This record gives sequence, C-alpha cells and structure tokens, in this order.
Amino acid sequence: MSKKDINLETSQIPWHELQRFFASGLAITVSKDIDLVDVAYQFSKDNKAQVEQWLKELKVAPVSDQQALKWYEENIDMWAVVVKPWVLVQEKT
Repeated sequence: MSKKDINLETSQIPWHELQRFFASGLAITVSKDIDLVDVAYQFSKDNKAQVEQWLKELKVAPVSDQQALKWYEENIDMWAVVVKPWVLVQEKT
C-alpha cells in the first residue's frame, strides 16, 4: 500500500462511530505533531523500529480511557485510517 493509497483512505469521522474499535483495544492515537498518513504507512510496512520509537516518544499510543471519554463527551470528529487490525486516529487541528 502506498502513501497515496493510504491518504485516499483517510477520512474524518465522529469519535462516537469509533467506539467499537476502542472497546476492542484496536484504536491507536497519533500525536498531532506527526503525519497520520506516514504513521499508517509505517504500520502497513511493519516498520517495527519506527513504530517502537514513536511508542517510546508517546507520539503513538493506544487510546486511553481518559482520551476516549473526553472525545466522547466533546463529540469531536477525528481523522482516521484503518491499517488492519488497527484504526489510527488523530485529533483534528
């Protein structure tokens, strides 16, 4: 999958519609200071070294209960892209 393909699959979606992925432990949050498409591309290529670095820097992490509740209460839209089995989400800026 190319970055162009991933970009075409990225969309805005209400957090409410992503609850089932969060409940399944499959929602991954991506920091606003890195590119969601690049992160999805690295996930799709199974670039473990880069993903581990982002995890270590807390730029990529499983969505926490606190984040999920805040997003739910605020009814916000997210940028999201699926890289099976994960759904990568990023707050809109």
